Amino acid sequence: MTYTDTRDSEAKVDFKTAVMSGMSSVTGGLYVPVEFPKIDTSKMFKDGKPDFISAAIQMAKPYVEGEIPDADLEALIKDAYPFEPKLVKIEDGTYVLELSHGPTCAFKDFGARFMARAMSFFNRGENGKLHILVATSGDTGSAVGSAFHNVEGLDVTILYPEGKISPLQEKQLSTFTGNVRALKVKGTFDDCQKLVKTAFTDKDLRAKFRLSSANSINISRLLPQGFYYMYASLLAQAENPGKEIVVTVPSGNFGNLTSGLIAREMGAPITGFVAATNSNRTIPDWIATSEYKARPSVETYANAMDVGAPSNYERIAYMYTLEEVRRLFAAYWLDNDGIIKSIKACKDSTGYTIDPHGAVAYKAWEDIKNGALDNLEGIDITKPGITPNRPDWADKAKSAVGIVLETADPAKFSAIVKDATGAEPPIPERLQKVMALPDRAIPMENDYAKFKAWLVANL
Repeated sequence: MTYTDTRDSEAKVDFKTAVMSGMSSVTGGLYVPVEFPKIDTSKMFKDGKPDFISAAIQMAKPYVEGEIPDADLEALIKDAYPFEPKLVKIEDGTYVLELSHGPTCAFKDFGARFMARAMSFFNRGENGKLHILVATSGDTGSAVGSAFHNVEGLDVTILYPEGKISPLQEKQLSTFTGNVRALKVKGTFDDCQKLVKTAFTDKDLRAKFRLSSANSINISRLLPQGFYYMYASLLAQAENPGKEIVVTVPSGNFGNLTSGLIAREMGAPITGFVAATNSNRTIPDWIATSEYKARPSVETYANAMDVGAPSNYERIAYMYTLEEVRRLFAAYWLDNDGIIKSIKACKDSTGYTIDPHGAVAYKAWEDIKNGALDNLEGIDITKPGITPNRPDWADKAKSAVGIVLETADPAKFSAIVKDATGAEPPIPERLQKVMALPDRAIPMENDYAKFKAWLVANL
């Protein structure tokens, strides 16, 4: 498979180059495959049912062909995924896709663990370490830290916005040792992301270190997230023959939704998507107004989605025209008050406890299922709710099957969930162990010169 650059379509690189460099050091653009091959979904079944590992292997093959042998790829995927996603029916017409069953209880385990193993495979025989720089607004950093911890030849530096993630999320980031460390930056996620992106385009720094990224700007984290879209949509289709399937995605940096788009292009039976955001509504506003305006991020209860300048906008705009996006997407946003009300409504209506990010998606799907797309006149896009865009599947929404992505365990946002429902969610044992570890995060100013100096002195 050949990969190109969202900012230079003449660029052509292989999978190894795309993975190990993270993004183009020349243009600052993101790598995308030149094609998204349709694959035979019948090979993704085992004993008559969709099988996650089989789906992952079949989806990954065309993207690594000629670079990772089939036997190594199969071993890599089986090692990456001793867990799998769970599709839970919470009411008629609505499923929750639980992506929190990995080691850090967040969906980013799926991408990070594949990526770490791919990088380790490609790093064999290389001189010196590969240095991973990653910015996180919540769960990315802990997933990457866990996936890369003690992996030979790899070194990880995680940047997160001090005071703007949940205490449990911070504990997961600040307690790593060895080849993984965290920097707590005085700023926002966007500030952290800018520091990382600037480092990647710094020729002087590139001359000193081999750098790569573990954010969803890295194609090797994006592609494996498509595995669970394929698996879940095939499972939902098997349980609901003849029904349209719409997937509602809590969206911040828009990597997760882009992974869903890739899965659909490859043959996943998904009719359309709902891009569900918090008050950082950059993409819904783009869909509504035709104007993309990056903006400073706003702090919310769904903090992993606190992104005002989503990187993967570039990939979406590369893959589709705005009109194609409008035909495929509905868009929706929710403020903090709406997030609390949605967590409570989900618990009261279905008995299911959902996290703040999943709650945005749940409310979006509930409104759409109940007719929100029927009358879009006079909608004020500055107020929470549906964006005045009618996708091609709008007439089928009420009878469609909805898959709502829950991207993290509710225990990671215990105080918010308790405020909404009156009860604290149970904490998984693997999270309880982290809470007892000492903090080791390193303070960092939001200043590139100081960040660069720290890297040069410490890597």
